[in-house]
Amino acid sequence: MVRLALPNPGLEARIPSLGELERIEQEESSSRPKWDNKAQYMLTCVGFCVGLGNVWRFPYLCQSHGGGAFMIPFLVLLVLEGIPLLYLEFAIGQRLRKGSVGVWSAIHPALKGLGIASMFVSFMVGLYYNTIIAWVMWYFFNSFQEPLPWSQCPLNANQTGYVEECARSSSVDYFWYRETLNISTSIDDSGSVQWWILLALTCAWSVLYVCTIRGIETTGKAVYITSTLPYVVLTIFLIRGLTLKGATSGIVFLFTPNVSELAKPAAWLDAGAQVFYSFSLAFGGLISFSSYNPVHNNCEMDSVIVSVINGFTSVYAATVVYSIIGFRATERYDDCFSTNILTLINGFDLPEGNVTQENFAEAQQWCNASDPVAYAKLRFQACDMDTFLSQGVEGTGLAFIVFTEAITKMPVAPLWSVLFFIMLFCLGLSSMFGNMEGVVVPLQDLNIIPKKWPKELLTGLICLGTYLIAFIFTLNSGQYWLSLLDSYAGSIPLLVIAFFEMVSVVYVYGVDRFNRDIEFMIGHKPNIFWQVTWRVVSPLLMLAIFLFFFVIEVREELTYNIWDPAYEEFPKSKEIKYPGWVYAVVVLVAGVPCLVIPGFAIYKLIRNHFQRPGDQRALVSSPSAASVNGGLWS
Repeated sequence: MVRLALPNPGLEARIPSLGELERIEQEESSSRPKWDNKAQYMLTCVGFCVGLGNVWRFPYLCQSHGGGAFMIPFLVLLVLEGIPLLYLEFAIGQRLRKGSVGVWSAIHPALKGLGIASMFVSFMVGLYYNTIIAWVMWYFFNSFQEPLPWSQCPLNANQTGYVEECARSSSVDYFWYRETLNISTSIDDSGSVQWWILLALTCAWSVLYVCTIRGIETTGKAVYITSTLPYVVLTIFLIRGLTLKGATSGIVFLFTPNVSELAKPAAWLDAGAQVFYSFSLAFGGLISFSSYNPVHNNCEMDSVIVSVINGFTSVYAATVVYSIIGFRATERYDDCFSTNILTLINGFDLPEGNVTQENFAEAQQWCNASDPVAYAKLRFQACDMDTFLSQGVEGTGLAFIVFTEAITKMPVAPLWSVLFFIMLFCLGLSSMFGNMEGVVVPLQDLNIIPKKWPKELLTGLICLGTYLIAFIFTLNSGQYWLSLLDSYAGSIPLLVIAFFEMVSVVYVYGVDRFNRDIEFMIGHKPNIFWQVTWRVVSPLLMLAIFLFFFVIEVREELTYNIWDPAYEEFPKSKEIKYPGWVYAVVVLVAGVPCLVIPGFAIYKLIRNHFQRPGDQRALVSSPSAASVNGGLWS
């Protein structure tokens, strides 16, 4: 077994001993927040881990990588990558009883950049994530209408027909791209602030502030609804979905395995990335949440339970989504066939009702034999069920186009729309609780904010500042900005942070010390599985995923899809290159958090080298809270 441990002078002075932990817990009982009960803590962690990605990305990946076959790499990497890192974050937070900055500063002062990087990523992801919640709220507010506003195209100015853009695309596309986003044709064309989106964004940040105003004291109450209601709504949608025509076709299509996909590296890379992001690891929020636990809480069992729930939710949500997609595909298949039947009937003056789906092929043969010239002039659409089912979409396309289209075809459509967007709202809000925790607690640890400031004021300032920056998403080009940040802010940086987290605990803090800590907290040492994954398997997997992603991204040109009614293949999205200045944005949102980790370590090394001996000794010998957390540059 690998036992390499890097030198770490002064560690004993920076962390409380095991004998002091219970005393510290009693002292903190009046000054530091704590969970009301175990269920509250578990619901908060589940709510943070289970987010929008479980509903709108995992089903798409299953469909893209061989259906049921994708479950194999997903479950393998869930066990080898996700659960070990989740356990590590739970355990180190519970042991050192601090947020992300405090934990990594205590392990080694040079690792403070790790906590700062997590805080930066939490801020950037929260910046655009709450905008998605604003879009959800806009659709929710518009759901209290009969018929739904996206169920039909609006009339043109002359009242003689439909608006051309809507007639050439669809009513759901038009409502999303034009009436909601009023989208421009490039990220360069910023346009103006859309007041309705700004109003929804104001509501989203106001709700988040009310829920997080006092940290876990208020979010702990909200999670009883935000973490449980999505499962109730998913179950209602599954029951309803299974009664719709074609629902089973979608589910069968989803889980029919294409084993050949397992030989493709892309399937394993996407599975590893999905496991990683769906656990909300490396944001710092889980470390903060676990730090409020009792010293002897069984964090090992917690990590297993949260992981099982997370994996189950992904599969369950995929089943629900594809029951609806199966219904949508069947509707499109029937509409396609009806168009072809009408074409044949009109072309040969056949009586209505004589041609059906069952005898359509025979009718085609008869018409072709009776008048080949007339038959050759007819233009039939290609109607293939697998083609309609395989038109996989993810993200906003799934939520605001595919699902909304399917809902319009259901009886009592407004009711299903309200339920669907309530579910998305709860999923998004509970994830934002963790993001806010990942920003507020590190800022307190860094001593940037005066300690006399109440938490309500600090939370309010963070919400206000982020809200003002998020105005960029209310512009005509807002969707393009959100897609850019979603692609880079929450991807590579999280992999890098998680890799350094595991290396720091195993090889800087010391895995033997970590084993003794866990034995003290839960009563037994971690077994051989945890030892092997922490020391070797998980770090190598993360490193491999990072290198493959890095190589792929470097080789590929930065492009994005735009909505352009002037495009010759409209309503298909047009793929164009990003302007040159976008590369600077990518470096900012993806490069800065990655570079701040080694950058801060180098800064500490240089500073310590030029410090006087007395100052250096003080750096590692003082056990005060100030030396453990320090300011931003201490």
